[in-house]
Amino acid sequence: MDDKLSIRVNVADRYYPLKVERENEEKIRKAARMINEKVLQYKQRYTDKDVQDFLAMASLQYVIKLTEEEEKLENDYLPDALKELICKIDSVLEEKE
Repeated sequence: MDDKLSIRVNVADRYYPLKVERENEEKIRKAARMINEKVLQYKQRYTDKDVQDFLAMASLQYVIKLTEEEEKLENDYLPDALKELICKIDSVLEEKE
């Protein structure tokens, strides 16, 4: 059975038909809401720009956040791996004594 769901997502006053996995529907709708909120903030702040500019700025802002989070994960992963190795080395050294 096909577990795809047909939905329409509103992004910046345009509707986009999508076929999505049922378990991803809420994430997609939430992402669209977040984009629309950011676009609205830019619309209220800058009246002399068009929606394309607001979408570009919202995209840029979210991708910057995404890359920052990815960098944090990469940096946080290494120290945990090192801590685990240190513990293993310590336990081996204690056994040797």
